[in-house]
Amino acid sequence: MALSQDQREQTERRIRAAIDRLLAGQMPPEGSCDAKTLAREAGISRASLYRTWGHLKDEFEQRRAAAWAAGCQPDPREARIARLREVNQRLTSQLARTHTDFKLLKERHQLLLSALAAKDDELQRLLRDPSTFSREFPAAPSPLPTNRVRESRSG
Repeated sequence: MALSQDQREQTERRIRAAIDRLLAGQMPPEGSCDAKTLAREAGISRASLYRTWGHLKDEFEQRRAAAWAAGCQPDPREARIARLREVNQRLTSQLARTHTDFKLLKERHQLLLSALAAKDDELQRLLRDPSTFSREFPAAPSPLPTNRVRESRSG
């Protein structure tokens, strides 16, 4: 069924008004800044928007792209999604760096534990064989404090 000229003008005004509202950030509940919501807001079918009013749909998409390029995000949900993606990317990078640092620290910890175990083994060996102290360290004090030294420190 063909539309009269008056009906065509009226529909075009509704579509343009819907475009202006959407690009101004006035989203309906459960809607976003897209062609589907544009058709619903204008009171026409999406198929009609694509077939009959394709030039207005294209104008809407061009204006929306220009707004995005200018840094204006008409759809607050899209802006929030973009912001959350950026935060997610930053946190993912930070987590990767933290994971790398943790692995390096864990490796260093293992290395230091090995060195400490080797020193402990050497100390135990030296304590078992006190004659090595007199040969290697002639002026070295006693390796273990005597009870008298311990008592003087505590009292």
